[in-house]
Amino acid sequence: MKEEALTAPVADLATVRRYEAAGFRAWPASAVHYDGTWLVRLTAGHPAKRLNSINPLDPGDVRDLAGRIARAGRRFKAYGRPMTFRMSPLSGAVLSRHLDDAGWSTLSESLVMGFDLDNAAVDGAMDHIPMKDMGRFIGAAMTTQDLDAALRPGLSEIIGAIQPEAGLFVLEGEDYPLATAICVHEGELAGLFEVATDARERGKGYGRRVILSALKWARLRGATRAWLQVEADNAAGRRLYESIGFREIYRYHYRRPAES
Repeated sequence: MKEEALTAPVADLATVRRYEAAGFRAWPASAVHYDGTWLVRLTAGHPAKRLNSINPLDPGDVRDLAGRIARAGRRFKAYGRPMTFRMSPLSGAVLSRHLDDAGWSTLSESLVMGFDLDNAAVDGAMDHIPMKDMGRFIGAAMTTQDLDAALRPGLSEIIGAIQPEAGLFVLEGEDYPLATAICVHEGELAGLFEVATDARERGKGYGRRVILSALKWARLRGATRAWLQVEADNAAGRRLYESIGFREIYRYHYRRPAES
C-alpha cells in the first residue's frame, strides 16, 4: 500500500473539496458538528467509519489541535464510537505529524475514482427504472452484501436522509437479488454507493450491468461525471471500476488513537 501511494495522483484541493462536499451530502450522517473547519460526523445507527469520523477541510486550520481533539473525543464517546480521523488531502501535513507524534494508528485506505459519462459503455447500457420501494431495496442490498440484520434501521435512516435525487437499483434473479447500487444525482455529478453483487453470482457481469444502467439514468438527468469510493485493498472492485473507465482522483485513509 505504501509503495502504491507514492505513485498516486495528487488532485488540486478545489477538486478534492468538490467531491468531499458531494460525498457528505450523498451519504449523510445523522449528526454533524463543526469545530473550525473540522466536520465531525456521527451516526448512532451505523458503524461505518465515513459516517463516524472527523473530516478536516482546510490544511491551514491547525490551531489548538490537542484541545479540539479532546472535544471531539467526548462527542465520539457519547455515541459509543471510537474516535476516528478521515484524512483526505484536505487534512494537511501538520495534523498528520501531530497524530504521528501522538502514536495514532493508520487504518484502511480508500480511493475516490471518477468517470466521464459521455462514454460508449453508458450509451449501450440497459435502461433500468429505479426501485420506488425503499424497504424492498434495503432488503435486496442487505442480501447482496450479506449484512447483519441489526444494520437495517441505520441503513434505512441513511438512505431516507439523502437530499439529492437518489436512484435505487436492483438487478433481480429468480430467487434473490443479483446486484444492487445506489446512484445519487446532484447537478453534474452522479455518485455510486452500496454497489454489491451477491457472492453466488460474482464474476458474471451483473455488477457492471447495474452500474452502467444507474449511470445512464443519471446522465439522462443531466449528470456528466460519475464518482465513487472504494477501499484500496478491494482488488475485485477496483478491477471492475477500472474496466468501466473509472480512474483515481485522490485517496484518503483513517486514523485512530493507539488504544482504539
